[in-house]
Amino acid sequence: MNPDDVVLALDQGSQSSRAVLFDAAGRELAVASVPVGTRREGADRVEQAPDELVASLELAARDACDAAGPRRVAAAGLATQRSTIVCWDRTTARPLSAAISWQDRRNAGWLARLAAHEAEVRRRTGLPLSPHYGASKLRWCLEHLDEVQAAASEGRLAAGPLSSFLARRIVDGGPCVVDPANAARTLLFDPDALDWAPDLLALFGIPRNVLPECVPTSHRYGSLAVDGRSVPLMACTGDQSAAAFAFGRPRDDVALVNIGTGAFVQRVAPHSAPAPDGLLRSVLSSGAAGALRSHEGTVNGAASALEWLRGRVAIDVDRAVPQLAGRPLDCGAPAFVNGVGGLGAPWWLPGFPTCFDGDADDDVARVAAVVESIAFLLATNLAALAAASPLGRVVVSGGLARSDYLCRVLASTSGLPVERHVLAEATARGAAFLAAGSPATWAPVPVERRFEPEASAALAARRALWRAAMARRGAA
Repeated sequence: MNPDDVVLALDQGSQSSRAVLFDAAGRELAVASVPVGTRREGADRVEQAPDELVASLELAARDACDAAGPRRVAAAGLATQRSTIVCWDRTTARPLSAAISWQDRRNAGWLARLAAHEAEVRRRTGLPLSPHYGASKLRWCLEHLDEVQAAASEGRLAAGPLSSFLARRIVDGGPCVVDPANAARTLLFDPDALDWAPDLLALFGIPRNVLPECVPTSHRYGSLAVDGRSVPLMACTGDQSAAAFAFGRPRDDVALVNIGTGAFVQRVAPHSAPAPDGLLRSVLSSGAAGALRSHEGTVNGAASALEWLRGRVAIDVDRAVPQLAGRPLDCGAPAFVNGVGGLGAPWWLPGFPTCFDGDADDDVARVAAVVESIAFLLATNLAALAAASPLGRVVVSGGLARSDYLCRVLASTSGLPVERHVLAEATARGAAFLAAGSPATWAPVPVERRFEPEASAALAARRALWRAAMARRGAA
C-alpha cells in the first residue's frame, strides 16, 4: 500500500451493515452504518432478508467511500455473522431462503437424533453438536423449502455461510467460495485439512456440490464496484475472527472479549493444544504463512439479554446501563439466569431457561443483574482459558464494552485487569488489517481505560448465588 491509500472494511452484523474507511496507518477515517431488520417467530426462529443485507452493505460502502475523495481504495475486507446461512441460485445469485440467523434453533429436534455422534463431531470440528451452527439449518432448507429442493435437483443450488452469499453478490464475477472462519461454523468443516469433511457431509446429509469452494482468509476474492471504483476484496472472515485482529496480530497471553448481540472470548492457541472442556477450537485466519487458531467461549445472551429485558421493566434500559457506571459493587441485585438464545459455553444447553432468581422488584437492580450475568458468564469462560495457560489481561471491544459497570464486574470476578481501547469498530479494524496484508506499520490503539479487580464480598456472594441458581437448572 502507498501512504495515501485507504482500506475499506465491511462488517455485516445482526443489527446493521457497517462500512469503515481506514488510512494506511490503521486510523479510522469514516464510518457509515445502515440498520437491518430481523424477523422472529416463536422462541427458535430468527431470520433476516438476504437482499436487504446486500443492499445495506452496498449503501454503507458507497457512503464510506465518499470520504476517500481522490485517494485510492487499495483493498477491502469483509466480516460477517458466523453460523448464519443462506441458500441461493448458483446462476442468478437470487436467494432461495432467508438468511437463517446464528441465533436460530429451528432444527434442534432433528439434530438431537444425532446425539450418539456428538463426541466424534466435537473431536473433528472443535464444536459441540449445536443447532446454532450451520449444518442443521442447511438440512432444514433441503427438507422444507420447495425452491431449494428444485434448485438442488437441477444442479443450480448453492448453499453455505452468509459470507459466501454476500461475496457472490457484491463482487464482480461472483465467486462461490468460503473462508475458513465461516466454514468452520457449519459442523461440516475439517479445521486440520481446512476443507469440507466428507464423513461429516454424509452424517448431516449435505451434498458437497452445493457448498462453496474453501479458500484462505487472505485471498483475491475479486473486485467490488463502488461508485465507479474497482476495489479488490482481499480478505473475508467471521465477525469475531476479525475482531481478534483489531489491535494487530493477537498475543497468546491476552484474552480478547467482543461484546455485542452475543459475547465472545478468545485467545490464540497452538494447533496441537486441546480446547478446555466446553470451549471451542476455532480457525482465526489462514494464508500463505499457514493457519492461526484459537480457543473460544460463547455467551449467547449479551445485548440480546438486555433486549429481552426491555419489555419487562418500566425504565429505559439503554439509559440505565451507562448510569450503572458508578454503582457500588456492594449494592444488591437478584441473580439473573441468562438463557437468552440458549446457554453457550461451557455448558451448551439450548433449552436453558431465562428468569430472575430472588427479589427483583427494583428495575435498576434488574438491569444490574442482567449486566452482571454477562460478566459472570464471561468470567467462567476466562477461568477455563486461564486454567489451560495463564492470562495476563483481558481486552474488551464491542458496543457493550462501553459499560463501565460490566468492565468493573468482569475485572473483579475474573481477577484480571480489563483494558478498553479507544476503538469503536473492532471487527472492522480487524477486517481492514487482514485486507491490508497484516502490516506491521499500523499505529497502536491507545488504551482508554484500564479496570483493575476490586475486592467486594457482596459481589462474590452474588456470584455464588448466581452459580447456585444456574446449577439448580442444570448448569452445574
